[in-house]
Amino acid sequence: MTQTLLQTLQKHPFVAEFSPEHTARLAAMARLVHFEADQLIFHEGDLYSVFYLLDDGMVALELEVPGHVLRVQTLYAGDELDWSAVLPQAGKHFQARALEPTTALAFEGAELLASFKSDPEFGLAFMLRLMGVVSERLRATELQLLDVYSPLAKAAGT
Repeated sequence: MTQTLLQTLQKHPFVAEFSPEHTARLAAMARLVHFEADQLIFHEGDLYSVFYLLDDGMVALELEVPGHVLRVQTLYAGDELDWSAVLPQAGKHFQARALEPTTALAFEGAELLASFKSDPEFGLAFMLRLMGVVSERLRATELQLLDVYSPLAKAAGT
């Protein structure tokens, strides 16, 4: 099973610049998970800490606001989900919902943190890549908000 997880992980863009040793270390912590269409993966504010690398399917990142749910971003195969899993005691910033049957590699946040402490080079490589994910996610959120609240969007009735 670990060899299959390693092969799946090696195809994921998140580890493209990892050394083979770091990819193998990450694969040893992986487990395969499945979500059904419309299944809530986590709620905003949850402390459950699992980092996911999406292998197949689509996931919506959403904000619950009075009266409706605002989709902030849609994630696809090759994307990452729940970067806050490696921040001890950090609550989720969004809720996540599978939009279709979805498969992902899951990594326990506490196990990742322990691995970073025992191998700081691995921890640095992971966190540098993760900072790129955070930056991309912030940019996507900014673009979504600009789209929703721009004068053109208001004129169009959105």
